[in-house]
Amino acid sequence: MALDRITLSTFRNHAETRLDGTRAINLLVGENGAGKTNVLEALSLFAPGRGLRRAALADMAAQSAQAGFAVSASLDTGDGGEPVRLGTAMRPARPGRRVVQVNGAETSAISLGEWLAIGWLTPAMDRLFAESAGTRRRYMDRLAVAIDPAHARHASRYEAALRERNKLLSDDQAPDPAWLDSIEAQMATSGAQLAQCRARLVEALSDELAALPTTPFARPALTHVSGGPLQEAEMIAALAGNRTRDRAAGRTLSGPHRDELQVVMEGKAMPAAECSTGEQKAMLIAITLAHAALAARGRASLLLLDEVAAHLDPVRRDALFDRLRGSGTQVWLTGTEPGPFEGILGEAACWRVADGTIERF
Repeated sequence: MALDRITLSTFRNHAETRLDGTRAINLLVGENGAGKTNVLEALSLFAPGRGLRRAALADMAAQSAQAGFAVSASLDTGDGGEPVRLGTAMRPARPGRRVVQVNGAETSAISLGEWLAIGWLTPAMDRLFAESAGTRRRYMDRLAVAIDPAHARHASRYEAALRERNKLLSDDQAPDPAWLDSIEAQMATSGAQLAQCRARLVEALSDELAALPTTPFARPALTHVSGGPLQEAEMIAALAGNRTRDRAAGRTLSGPHRDELQVVMEGKAMPAAECSTGEQKAMLIAITLAHAALAARGRASLLLLDEVAAHLDPVRRDALFDRLRGSGTQVWLTGTEPGPFEGILGEAACWRVADGTIERF
């Protein structure tokens, strides 16, 4: 078990919600708009980043609330010790800043990844394979942070150095070469770590997928397509050698910010973007389950699945539930009615959600 004694205060449509007695599998049932996904979003804030909706902090506070919002939970780390108390909040005095606490002491959002690995699958992700390469890079980075929390720092530092280099390149006056040397060294240090972590993630996911059955979920083949060199020294040389070209373009044309996640459906050798909606969903579920297995190794983990069972036939639903049972992670599912979850109702902790209120059933 990972999280228990979860509280949401003035978060979205939840004025004051508490969930106690969680289990390995947890189910939230209610009509559309009742507040089920809001609970998942609150839980996703125990990971570094902006949560499963990537929303602004001010948008997460209840419209009538003048005190921001707060989310807290007790984390059972499984070592027999006292639970760790996690908390995150937004205070109206600083609406753009997220406050994070561990056992009452303020810390960084990135440090949350050292305590808890979180993954999720939502209906908004159904077009992942058809959207831009940038969307898939963010997806890779979110998965990577759940495996290696330091990845968030590498990404942040690289993006900051990239912005600085692009600013210098787009200036009317030629930039100082010594200043470019310094910026490019920073880019290469963090960029090499960023790109290598993505490559390791894709390799580990591929190994995990290879061990899973080929049915009933379509098996995807994953490839990390690098946007530049993976080694620090080679990256420094490439950046220096491309200054004239990049200055003409007004931006950096190669590097980890041009990485891509390539996904092909095995068996058909068909790019995921060209597969049917059902095949794309099946591949997303397969990747999510493989990632959950990786994330569960070494520390507590959560898997948030929003409306994932709605469009699965009974065979695939049963297969999904079987895999979730053996995932080693705490699972949170949502649905509009209990029927599709009949196979797990006897073992799951179940709550009915209505207008931002929750009751156990």
